[in-house]
Amino acid sequence: MAPPVSLFRHAAFEISVAEPAGLPLSLAPEIAFAGRSNSGKSSAINTLVGHTRLAYVSKTPGRTQLINLFRLRNGAALVDLPGYGYAQVPASVRRQWQALLERYLTERENLVGLVLIMDARRPFTELDHQMIGWFATTGRPIHCLLTKSDKLTRQEQAKTLRDAKQIAAAQACPITLQLFSSLKKIGMDEAEAVVATWLNPELTT
Repeated sequence: MAPPVSLFRHAAFEISVAEPAGLPLSLAPEIAFAGRSNSGKSSAINTLVGHTRLAYVSKTPGRTQLINLFRLRNGAALVDLPGYGYAQVPASVRRQWQALLERYLTERENLVGLVLIMDARRPFTELDHQMIGWFATTGRPIHCLLTKSDKLTRQEQAKTLRDAKQIAAAQACPITLQLFSSLKKIGMDEAEAVVATWLNPELTT
């Protein structure tokens, strides 16, 4: 029997837009990826799709300023949102990005869930809580990838995951968490399994 086809493999770039209104009208489900600047978001996306440069990876935080949409083979879309929280971006630009993020997360009807990228060494910052607060109003699930987990010891990983789950349990929307490492390819199957249930709720039964 042939191995199952990866959900994220063979994702193809479709469009970059500066405003949610520029996204194509579609009934196909969308999975948003969001995170602080330099949290490892682009690297996580590239790792999941098996492509080294599908999402642009920059050593300069705050480089991703557009909404980038990648189409999956099953018709669903992966939506890469601008990184948030980079201090050296002018305040007016930060406000513009925040408005863009909030508008997309709260108004996009075919958005089925949010993958929130957080550096495992600094999870649940104030801006992460703000992002969760925006999205909580939709009642849709959030799955957190605690990236760069390879930089922690096994003991630190266990404590980080335990503490993060306690914080997640106190939020106003369903949040699941996992450790993830783009460098070591840790957590890929787990992340894919969670998103698969968003696209096909029958998998949870």
